[in-house]
Amino acid sequence: YAYNATTVVLLTELLKLVIATVIHVKDSGCQDMMMTIRENAHVFALYFVPAILYCLYNNLAFVNLLHYDPTTYFLLLQLRVVVTGVIFQVLFSKQLSRIQWGSLLLLTLGCVVKQLHPRPASGTTPSSGSLSGFHFAINLHFFLILLQVFCSCFAGVYNEYLLKGRTSAGVPLMLQNVFMYFDSIIANSLVLGLSGNFGTAISASNFGAIMNWKVLAIILNNALVGIVTSLFLKSLNSILKTFASALEIMFTAVLAWIIFGISVDIYTVAAIAIVSTAIYLYSQNPVHNPPKDTTGKTSEI
Repeated sequence: YAYNATTVVLLTELLKLVIATVIHVKDSGCQDMMMTIRENAHVFALYFVPAILYCLYNNLAFVNLLHYDPTTYFLLLQLRVVVTGVIFQVLFSKQLSRIQWGSLLLLTLGCVVKQLHPRPASGTTPSSGSLSGFHFAINLHFFLILLQVFCSCFAGVYNEYLLKGRTSAGVPLMLQNVFMYFDSIIANSLVLGLSGNFGTAISASNFGAIMNWKVLAIILNNALVGIVTSLFLKSLNSILKTFASALEIMFTAVLAWIIFGISVDIYTVAAIAIVSTAIYLYSQNPVHNPPKDTTGKTSEI
């Protein structure tokens, strides 16, 4: 990359912090915000766990994309569907039913099928471990992918746990976001400092490379996705979020066909059919995980 990837992550977290702060101050005022922060310093500390994990995830995404082709990268990331289910069961002490597990496994299969593509015709012999554009080997980068998957899943489910738990029940959603993003800024700043890249990160040349509309679009998009995800987790749950992510892949393929004329191949059609089946199966027995009030009782939204 022509820019420091951690700087982009840091700027994204800074933008999310500004958005969350403005929304909270608009609704509650600065004085109320400062008083609530003082009363809930322990919640601020708890948010260091998902903040550090998201920091690792965001930075590992840049590292892993340098060493994997997009097909392999997104195929391996689909492990997060099943891993999310396991972590969700542990943190919330909720046993997923056979139907729910079946829908999650089908969803994983659908996402995998979407990433498969026929190997282009050539006179060369396919490399070992290559299948339909999927290039895979067990090495350090494979374990970094697994670490990225774990960070994503545990941070997402733990974030939901904090948003809905009794510990932070009296803290407004956007103020919880302020805690999360402030902690994330600290975590990413530490990454820059420990890696010895802080000077490079704040250099004029680095910011010059970042001041590209495509990079700025990435920062804005990721910031908005972060805010929307918190709203999603507060009202719904991490399991449903995996289905939303899968639908995103399918809609992207269809929109690419409509807008850019990129053909929809048989793999995409099969993936849409599998994901649709998974969604129907899940709808027959969805996960219910409403937030708790200050007494520890669940409250319906």
